[in-house]
Amino acid sequence: MTSALAETEALLPELATARKAIAELAPTDDGGELDPPEPTTAYQAIMNAFNQHPDQAFRVRELHELLGMPTDDPAMNVTRSRRGRLTRQGFLTQPGRAATRNGLDVL
Repeated sequence: MTSALAETEALLPELATARKAIAELAPTDDGGELDPPEPTTAYQAIMNAFNQHPDQAFRVRELHELLGMPTDDPAMNVTRSRRGRLTRQGFLTQPGRAATRNGLDVL
């Protein structure tokens, strides 16, 4: 079930792109989009941050501050899990063991 969820979440950016293309090709009667754009998921926000700053290593707290996310421990632990999932799926690379040197989690 976890892998099915991960595969589905990986398709979300492609679905959003398809939705935009369809909205441009087939506008509604009032000239607007078919549906309002969906909010960015946390996974997409994390990927966008890394895409916008490709050479920067982020600590989890720095990433949360950049994205306007809460900086409490439970929220940051969720981001650590998301980072691990994105790394296992090959969307992100981990720069080696130094990523957790001195107890600092570098994202």
